[in-house]
Amino acid sequence: MKKILAIVLTLALLVSCMMVVTSCGTKKNVIKIGVFEPQSGDNGAGGKQEILGMQYANSLTPTITLNGVEYTVELVYADNESSTDKAVSAATTLVSQGVSVVLGSYGSSVSIAGSDTFGNANIPVIGVTCTNPQVTEGNSHYFRICFLDPFQGTVLANYASSELKAKTVYCLGQLGNDYDQGLISYFKTAAEKLGMTVQTATFPENNSDFTSYLTNAKNANADVIFAPCSTSYAQLIVEQAASQGIAMPLLAGDTWDSNVITSAAKGKNVSVYVSTFYQEGGNTEFDNGIKAWLSKAGNETYLTNNGGNDTIAAVTAMGYDAYYTALEAIKKAGSKDSKKILEALPSVTYAGVSGQIKFDDNGDAVRDTAYIKTVDTTTGSWTFKAKQGIN
Repeated sequence: MKKILAIVLTLALLVSCMMVVTSCGTKKNVIKIGVFEPQSGDNGAGGKQEILGMQYANSLTPTITLNGVEYTVELVYADNESSTDKAVSAATTLVSQGVSVVLGSYGSSVSIAGSDTFGNANIPVIGVTCTNPQVTEGNSHYFRICFLDPFQGTVLANYASSELKAKTVYCLGQLGNDYDQGLISYFKTAAEKLGMTVQTATFPENNSDFTSYLTNAKNANADVIFAPCSTSYAQLIVEQAASQGIAMPLLAGDTWDSNVITSAAKGKNVSVYVSTFYQEGGNTEFDNGIKAWLSKAGNETYLTNNGGNDTIAAVTAMGYDAYYTALEAIKKAGSKDSKKILEALPSVTYAGVSGQIKFDDNGDAVRDTAYIKTVDTTTGSWTFKAKQGIN
């Protein structure tokens, strides 16, 4: 009987020790970074590519040491489904998971929609490629590492005028989409100051036939079609422009910087130009590293999420930089407490692969350059055209 009791006590002690190890060694020493990104819906393809940069960075730097204690950095995901209706519930999920800081989102509309949920919980958010000014307006918890649409719209208008020699531009965007309509508005203001004539049109959500819009652009004698919409619509516009024999250039913002677009344009008689945050070749170590990671056995899902090849999207580089910016904020705070990280973020700087990152008084990135690239329709790859500013 004593022998049985001893065995029972020993087992109980082992279980107790295992629980202590689990509590102190795993659960307690984890810092959770929320990933507030679309993995489905209109912007799902872009969201997945943005996440890839975070996942690659996490694979390289999965731990962080604070005050002599090592913590595992865990990425916690919530799919906002590219929808303002779903953004709040996705944000609520991350708050309930106890994240210390959040990264995202691809898409300004969902960033704006989820913002208050994070703010009310005192959780800082680092926007990756959400370019609408409203994301950081009127709050102290949302930061971002990308340039803004007033800058991007002006850059694109300058390029349309100086390089594409446009006199008339037909602008097309989704009705009610903050990104589309905001960028078109800034583009229009800058274009008209340069003497261009601008005609605007909107299409409804879930539209799949752009024939009439392309015809209208042609009838308006437009020199350029500016269509800063999501990749799912962009793919259709490229394919239908090619089938209609539309010769004028298609111009867009950062959402078109995707393998989806290069695949749609490959082998077709179309001309596509985009502004973006990073050009492949800008950082050899990063480029080679992530290409090897994408092609590594066991990472087939990552390769699929990148469109099936190893072309580096600018949003992936930005996701990578956002992860390390978050780590810098955590280190500066010396804590995983979200309030302390929020206090530390304004003074954080980081030398990223996409350029030097620092924040202005509004929490916006201090950026003065965009990259313009075009699709090589023979190879189905991006070709760098110019670094473009607004001066």
